[in-house]
Amino acid sequence: MTEDKLEELGDKIVRVLKTIFDPEIPVDIYELGLIYDVFVSEENDAKILMTLTSPNCPVAETLPVEVEDKVKSLDEINNCEVEITFDPTWTQDMMSEEAKLELGLL
Repeated sequence: MTEDKLEELGDKIVRVLKTIFDPEIPVDIYELGLIYDVFVSEENDAKILMTLTSPNCPVAETLPVEVEDKVKSLDEINNCEVEITFDPTWTQDMMSEEAKLELGLL
């Protein structure tokens, strides 16, 4: 797969991630800064490195599964693995300006 195609697929994954919302905050997980990295292999397997707003987040069990399922729903993706990390710890500084505006933080 060419680098352009991989980049295009990465953009598609980001668009899917922007459809997933934290149930407690009316902002998608991408704009919240919960997605740290998106990797796509030559075999079209995706790996998402993400965090949660806190280790005790009520959606700790369901949110990673939702991310995995939605990314796997893309025709071009064979498989998706979600890895949760708390390093670095999520802070409001990681939110996009759009998310901060939405939440009245700007």
